[in-house]
Amino acid sequence: MSDDQKQKKLQAAAKRALAEAAARKAEAEPLDLPSELGGREGPEPTRFGDWEKKGIVSDF
Repeated sequence: MSDDQKQKKLQAAAKRALAEAAARKAEAEPLDLPSELGGREGPEPTRFGDWEKKGIVSDF
């Protein structure tokens, strides 16, 4: 099998995987989570890189 054939086969598989993922996402029910009490203000620190508490900032 040539490199071009491998590439086309891989692209077709990737397209199928993306279509399957989109279908699963469309079928999924949204989570009914309770709201957080006493949570941090602003952007989610674990997602945006910094955590500040009592004036101390740590990167992770």
